[in-house]
Amino acid sequence: MTGVSASILRRWFRFNFVGGIGVAVQFAVLFVLKSLFGLSYLVATAIAVESAVVHNFLWHERFTWADRCNPVQPAPVPPAWSRTSWSRLVRFNLSNGAVSLVGNLALMRVMVGRGHMNYLLANAIAIALCSLANFLISHEWVFEG
Repeated sequence: MTGVSASILRRWFRFNFVGGIGVAVQFAVLFVLKSLFGLSYLVATAIAVESAVVHNFLWHERFTWADRCNPVQPAPVPPAWSRTSWSRLVRFNLSNGAVSLVGNLALMRVMVGRGHMNYLLANAIAIALCSLANFLISHEWVFEG
């Protein structure tokens, strides 16, 4: 890939590794809330997305962008939670959370509500479509260097 630095590629892989675990969190929460507790797929999706957003933030803070969050310690030493962590959490929720929540709910509404697609398959498609936007927002704004 021309023009893409090795450090950005490394960060992209870390972002997707964390995101992959976040997908598992989101699927598990969605499955439990929808299938076991009988919540509507939209309410269950909203709660599942927020669960994954918080999970992902904590790992991005400690792993993906650890060098930016605590530049005194070399990565991957986990940074201490700080006041700047709170502001990053707010920015992450306002950006990645909003993209994930609005994107997932809108896509789920179309794919499940109108297209009658399986809710878990639709959820996987929605997650994939929101991923690149979330990386760019995180890299350029939430964990700005």
